[in-house]
Amino acid sequence: MLRVDSSKPCKLVYAICKHEYLGFLIEPHVVQLNPDGDFSLTYQRLFSNTAREFHRMLDENDYKLIKILEETEQGHIIRRFYKKPIRPFEFFSKVFNEKLYEVIRPKIEKKINEAMVLLRDKALYLMSKEGWPVEREVHFAAEPASILFHFRRTPEETRYFPTIKYQGMRIEFMFKEAQVISNLPAWLLLDEVLYYFEDEVEGKKLQPFLNKRYISIPKSSEKTYFEKFIAPLIEKHHVYAEGFEIKTEKYQASPVLKVLYIQGGTSQLQLYFRYDTYIFPAGNDKQVSVRMEKRGDEYVFHRVKRSMTWEKNKMDELIAMGLRTSGTLFANLEAGHDGNTESDASFSVIDWVNAHHDELSEKGFTFEQPDGQKRFVFGNSKIDLEFREGNDWFDIHAVVHFGPYRVPFLQLKHHILNRIREFQLPSGEIAVIPEHWFSQYGNLMSFSEGDQHLKLKKHHIGLISDFANSELAGITIDRKLQQLANFEEIEDIDVPQHFNGTLRAYQKAGYNWFHFLRTYNFGGCLADDMGLGKTVQTLAFLQKIKEENIAAGTASTSLIIMPTSLIYNWLTEAQKFAPDLKLLVHTGTFRNKDVSRFMDYDIVFTTYGVTRVDIDLISTLYFGYVILDESQNIKNPSSKAYHAVKLLKSKHKLILSGTPVENSVNDLWTQMSFINPGLLGNQHFFQGEFVTPIEKKKDEEKARRLQALIKPFVLRRTKSQVATELPPKTEQLFYCQMSEEQAKYYEEVKSEYRNELLRSLEDGTFNKSQVQVLQGLIRLRQIANHPGMIDEGYEGDSGKFENVIHTLQNVLSRGHKVLVFSQFVKQLNIYRNYFDQENIAYAYLDGSTRNRGEVVKEFQENDGIKLFLISIKAGGVGLNLTGADYVFILDPWWNPAVEQQAIDRTHRIGQTRNVFIYKFITKDSVEEKILSLQNRKRVVAESLITTEESFVKSLSAEDIREILN
Repeated sequence: MLRVDSSKPCKLVYAICKHEYLGFLIEPHVVQLNPDGDFSLTYQRLFSNTAREFHRMLDENDYKLIKILEETEQGHIIRRFYKKPIRPFEFFSKVFNEKLYEVIRPKIEKKINEAMVLLRDKALYLMSKEGWPVEREVHFAAEPASILFHFRRTPEETRYFPTIKYQGMRIEFMFKEAQVISNLPAWLLLDEVLYYFEDEVEGKKLQPFLNKRYISIPKSSEKTYFEKFIAPLIEKHHVYAEGFEIKTEKYQASPVLKVLYIQGGTSQLQLYFRYDTYIFPAGNDKQVSVRMEKRGDEYVFHRVKRSMTWEKNKMDELIAMGLRTSGTLFANLEAGHDGNTESDASFSVIDWVNAHHDELSEKGFTFEQPDGQKRFVFGNSKIDLEFREGNDWFDIHAVVHFGPYRVPFLQLKHHILNRIREFQLPSGEIAVIPEHWFSQYGNLMSFSEGDQHLKLKKHHIGLISDFANSELAGITIDRKLQQLANFEEIEDIDVPQHFNGTLRAYQKAGYNWFHFLRTYNFGGCLADDMGLGKTVQTLAFLQKIKEENIAAGTASTSLIIMPTSLIYNWLTEAQKFAPDLKLLVHTGTFRNKDVSRFMDYDIVFTTYGVTRVDIDLISTLYFGYVILDESQNIKNPSSKAYHAVKLLKSKHKLILSGTPVENSVNDLWTQMSFINPGLLGNQHFFQGEFVTPIEKKKDEEKARRLQALIKPFVLRRTKSQVATELPPKTEQLFYCQMSEEQAKYYEEVKSEYRNELLRSLEDGTFNKSQVQVLQGLIRLRQIANHPGMIDEGYEGDSGKFENVIHTLQNVLSRGHKVLVFSQFVKQLNIYRNYFDQENIAYAYLDGSTRNRGEVVKEFQENDGIKLFLISIKAGGVGLNLTGADYVFILDPWWNPAVEQQAIDRTHRIGQTRNVFIYKFITKDSVEEKILSLQNRKRVVAESLITTEESFVKSLSAEDIREILN
């Protein structure tokens, strides 16, 4: 065989050949042409690596065909099925056998079928026995041929044979040297034409008849043959029968869902279609199904036609309703589940069926379960729930519907609290509790009481309102009580007669709310933003109680507990706004331990620390009100403060806090269980039910439910909510008590100066010693702020420092920006050291600051910096700091104008928020004395006094005596 010369005329052909072992194959060849254009005897088999040489005559499909047919070539087959090197002769004589042929031939035919699609317009030939690829040309049939299988049953035998029709004419193919080139689907080569067939006939069904007129089935093996061979043949092909009957039947189908419950796994649904007595699983795509019936000696074949389009629509309906197909052998269906436990997966399809039960029934679906398994009840599940108000309780009337069954709600309590999904009905069937009921009704079951009838304490009004809003329940409830949950129109109560001052509208609403809570014996938490007047609202309320008591001829004492730093604030505010109230301060190391005297007063002020120490005494008394200010002080349930206040006895309880939740949702539990015991369940329950889901899993639904529970008892207004009612700026004095070490230090220095001054007044040198007076006053002011300013070795506390830090933490935790002014750089340094230790960001400015503009810009624009420490002399003018809405003045001084300039840093054009100014005054110190002098001399001060020296000059000897007294 000579090699083909690609530079001379040649042609690409495809040749059908028969391999001795592998059966029919197709090979690409290039054949050299003679000068007259006929095929010469020179030809060459083409492979991918040799095809490029003939690229002029190849198109894209040729390259594809060469690659496909290469995979059927014997060398390729041997390499694929026998991994070691071996010569073809050895492989076919020693390794190859019938079993291996059964594996290899279908893979070859798959490639031949791929090739047939591309060969339609190619030159196709039969190869000669000697291997010449162009012996006879072959053509493809123009259309598919059809086959009819004939059966003739007589008493002795059944004869069967096929006939072929092509273009309406019967073709004779028996004894015509026809060849089956490929089995599935069949390709038949007859008289140089390649025939293919409708309905994908198997070549094996034609092979016996190439050289045989018919096949005879003896009577003895008739039944088996009919079942195994004829029935499947009728399903797929056209059959003509004599001697038995073929009935084509059409039925109205109905869809069936079979629930396959898999404990600990993912349960599934099987979709079946029932055609009369015939059942077909979805996913089985046999369009016709044949069942054989034998009646005596007669055979009837029932040919059942399925409506595949209708079946597909039914499957699509299920998928549109949220199911998905699983990867199993059958086209089973699974439902998605939100849970993360195995039980969620095992109940997911049951949940889905129950949720869609009515819709599925309307669409004609019926439901089945395998025998021998648990029997589940299917149907919509719902709860008819009603609350009726009693005296101290709400009675809960509830019935649960599981499909057709009714069950008292109480019977589900154990299941809902323990998240048990299976509920056994009296019939023995199992109802699956919907997953969302655990969260929807969990709180209700946790907080309800009673063995025969469920009831709920009055203070769970929030829980009931939540049901009312969700339309999950019918509610019969007192209209007034309904208002608490909504806090819309609570009854208006007159302000007390002996109250000095005017309550703003939101403060009046808070005052009314206190009365409302009292009517229903509820505790409450006033959680207004700092600076909105929680103290004033409380004092107005207590004054009203006093006036009511007088009218009724009764008396009661209220106990108010607070951090030490706030005692004098309360005292001052009470004296200012409600001077009629009899007040007792129960603090200090040398306090009178006779607590029976408390009952002679309207209000007793004490601290958390003192309450802890004196609890055995105080817990013997019964108060009208116990009120906790800055109640976040009891947020730790294991703290002594919490255990102490829990022992106090009173008719009513209130708490006040601008920050009831400082760090964690957990902070709420102690405060709420103080005002309304049982409202949030026990601590373990609260942790599992709310804290963990809200903080770790960011569960918004749980957060909403907690909010609903506490909402009626927490009143919170922010500055922005009540902005229209606030004046542009609000000034407030904070009175701070010196710590014991600080007070001792102060007294020693004061005595020293007083003795010297008294001497100078006696010997007439007073006027000459004014500088000395000034120095003395400055020194005392510094000690009143923090002794560390004049004595670096001082290790004690400062009452004012504690108070300022406490108030700052409150304001900063709400996201506000604060300016902190002091006249003393040394004082600012003490705060700086503290903020550095605590990693609190701040801006700082004093007389030595160079880049003032940059510092100010950074504070105004950087949200991370909420604090600005400024020396009053350096920052009193020329700065615009509208980013801040709180101003702390640490050491008020004689010249109000200087203070005013400091305040104007923030309270100026461009400021859109209300500004709060807090001045911190140390009680019983030169600061307090100067303040009262300042007020007396306000007119003089404003017109004449511009410096500290001029202020000192304006003081008479009498004034100085008073200051140092």
